[in-house]
Amino acid sequence: MELIADILLVAGALGAAFYCSVLARRLSRFNDLEGGMGGAVAVLSKQVDDMTRALDAAKETAGHSAESLNALTERAESVAKRLELLVASMHDLPSGDAGAEGESSEPAPAQPEAAAPPAEARKRSTVPFFMRRPDGDAQ
Repeated sequence: MELIADILLVAGALGAAFYCSVLARRLSRFNDLEGGMGGAVAVLSKQVDDMTRALDAAKETAGHSAESLNALTERAESVAKRLELLVASMHDLPSGDAGAEGESSEPAPAQPEAAAPPAEARKRSTVPFFMRRPDGDAQ
């Protein structure tokens, strides 16, 4: 009886050794860096590092773009305010062409030549309102 128990014990040990060698081969193929799962994990890890660097660069670029866009927006708002003021001041100018704005289609009354303003006064009147100095002279 002891002999049969020893034979079964040796057979079990041999079976366990064979099973362990099969598992060791499978595990070595699984962890192989060239074609196994270890290689796939290494490649994925490298790709994650590359994507992290690319994301950091994209964040930095987006930050610079946002700053530039904010500066341009502020500049555009200030220019728009200046344009609004210029357009408002253009409404204050006297109309040079009566028919252009539809005020009246009647010709202006003729003035005698003796009452014509001097050349300097005519020159001053052609200067736009927003370009005049407070004393009335052109810039």
